[in-house]
Amino acid sequence: MRKLNLGSGEFPKEGFVNVDYYSRRPPDVVHDLDVFPYPFADDAFDLVEMDHCLEHLKDPFRVMKEVHRITRPGGIVRIRVPHFSRGFTHADHKRGFDVTFPYYFNPTFAGGYMGTHYKLRKLRLHWFAQPYLKKMVMPRAVYYLGRILGGLIDFWANLSPMIASRMWCFWVGGFEEVFFEFEVVKEPSTPSKNVESASVALAK
Repeated sequence: MRKLNLGSGEFPKEGFVNVDYYSRRPPDVVHDLDVFPYPFADDAFDLVEMDHCLEHLKDPFRVMKEVHRITRPGGIVRIRVPHFSRGFTHADHKRGFDVTFPYYFNPTFAGGYMGTHYKLRKLRLHWFAQPYLKKMVMPRAVYYLGRILGGLIDFWANLSPMIASRMWCFWVGGFEEVFFEFEVVKEPSTPSKNVESASVALAK
């Protein structure tokens, strides 16, 4: 598989093309993700992942459009972002996200479809996110207690993410993360009249 990790930071992924701009660990490709276009061809990747990167960027919808361009039809895009209930606990976060984020990539959503078509495959709320970071700073007992408690809260929350997000997320101190898995949908391009005319002329 051709795999891309956008915003690799200090955690590059093996087997992926790792891209970042401010990272202390040299990525495979140095590029500012707020600058378009990205240095990749159309349909270049089968899988794209972004872990806690999109919330740092200026225009998430433009980023999603660019990711759509460089991912093949039927390719997978996995995104982890902060839930709005905990989205601004980091000084550099520009926004938090809700479970309604996928609506804007569904053509049937007349109220706000952004023109970039993704099919939602999975959605999960996570109360105890990024355990690889927490393990570095938390006492061992607190870390494992958090993982156990997080698993219980996640179970109930993901029975209905919409209800959890809208009604009781603040009862548990908010959710740290929303995980989305999308499938890229690309409609077949329609040849222009000029191209069709040229084809007819050649046929004659």
